[in-house]
Amino acid sequence: MILIPVVALLIGLALGFLFRASLPPELSVYLAAGVVAGLDTVLGGVRSSIEGKFRTDVFVTGFVANVLIAYFLAWFGDKIGVNVYLAAILVMGTRIFTNLSLIRRHLLTKWHDARERRRLDAEAKQMQAESDAESDAKVQQTVTT
Repeated sequence: MILIPVVALLIGLALGFLFRASLPPELSVYLAAGVVAGLDTVLGGVRSSIEGKFRTDVFVTGFVANVLIAYFLAWFGDKIGVNVYLAAILVMGTRIFTNLSLIRRHLLTKWHDARERRRLDAEAKQMQAESDAESDAKVQQTVTT
């Protein structure tokens, strides 16, 4: 399930590079708000997938809703002459960093757990080898006496 948000992000990037459409500067605010909203949703999808809570319907509706809300705030801010889109970018930017830190923490925990498991397995094998060597020595001693 973690692949769905990642594939969606890659498809979006590929389409953006493929079509190379130029955007008038006055519309760049809308694009920035939409991109931040989309990235927030994708990272939220990755996080929920890692936590085992991913649902496609929640991801898709969240993506569409976040982008539309960010777009609306940018449009509304233009109409009233206030940079309201900054509020959306600030909130979603904070969520992006939160999701990234939780994803990083999960991956580090998983890596540390795997290292600890390998260390414990190596210790168990060493103890087993020592135990086998002691048993062989006792058998050898019994045979010679």
